[in-house]
Amino acid sequence: MKVTVERAALLKALGHVHRVVERRNTIPILSNVLLKAEDNGLGLKATDLDIEVTDTVRAEVTQAGAITVPAHVIYDIVRKLADGAQVSLETSGDAGQMQLRSGRSRFTLQALPATDFPDLAAGTLDHSFSLPASDLRRLIEKTQFAISTEETRYYLNGIYLHTVEVDGETRLRAVATDGHRLARIEMPAPAGAAGMPGLIVPRKAVSEIQKLVQEATEDTVKVELNPAKIRFTFAAGEQDGAGVVLTTKLIDGTFPDYQRVIPTGNDKALTVERNDFQKAVDRVSTISSERGRAVKLAISEGRMTLSVNNPDSGNAVEEIDVDYDSAPLDVGFNARYLLDITGQLDGDTALFKLADPGSPTVIQDREGASALYVLMPMRV
Repeated sequence: MKVTVERAALLKALGHVHRVVERRNTIPILSNVLLKAEDNGLGLKATDLDIEVTDTVRAEVTQAGAITVPAHVIYDIVRKLADGAQVSLETSGDAGQMQLRSGRSRFTLQALPATDFPDLAAGTLDHSFSLPASDLRRLIEKTQFAISTEETRYYLNGIYLHTVEVDGETRLRAVATDGHRLARIEMPAPAGAAGMPGLIVPRKAVSEIQKLVQEATEDTVKVELNPAKIRFTFAAGEQDGAGVVLTTKLIDGTFPDYQRVIPTGNDKALTVERNDFQKAVDRVSTISSERGRAVKLAISEGRMTLSVNNPDSGNAVEEIDVDYDSAPLDVGFNARYLLDITGQLDGDTALFKLADPGSPTVIQDREGASALYVLMPMRV
């Protein structure tokens, strides 16, 4: 193999693929990135056996071929090369090494044969649709924070993506919950999404998709899936090659019936200026203990009193104006969760639908908003 590629293009592609490679691996080939030179491009692929990311960059290919080299090592080398440099990658008769040259710099990297590299992308994906990159970004950003990190309930360690019928219209819905809070967002389903199986996209894949969708140079993302895998293709611009493809296995489990925990009878409506509320919660929670982090909301007509009492460090109280005309109510919440949820709201106001101190509360930026959040109360 002999190929020459621009440093900036190679660095960008390595940045996309090397992130899925775990720092510690018991299987040596999984520490490597596959480099495949053919036609006028250099293909790169990395995997941890659950997620596979591929990218292609334009390159001058003198001799086609393929090799695998340590992913983090080659990324760090290329990152430290001079801007605007040309990078030459070459393997000779010894398949156990690859030469990397750029300017006066020369590196010899230990290599493993490309034939040993696993292929996660095999198999047919029978559902396919495309959606705007901005919609995919919104589905992830509005729900990602609520993904559970508790490994015992592995079926909550991702975003549940599925379609539902709402008033005769098919909607694409994303849901995440950790048992304390729930995030749900929906939008009109793109053509081809109807009838897709409900699936749970794992947390690590969600994180990588979020990074890729923020960089997306094209407006649409192609999604292909079957009950076991999902693939996202981020088309590149004219100058950037074929684009990035992420394929991930799905969590093999059943997502709970989340509709049962979304209350429908909460009859006490409270509207508050979102920014004022966030700042007040942030200020009073300064005094809370890391373990407790409970903030008490004493709500009465036109007014909310936020208070935190910490026997170790003191107490804090703040009053803000609200729009509320139901019976007075005292309720406690985890301050961090309150800030996470209100930080996701788009509007200037936050709408709380409350029932009693022991029941879950629904939070939206307005009635009928596409994003809905449910928060369990704390005892205060």
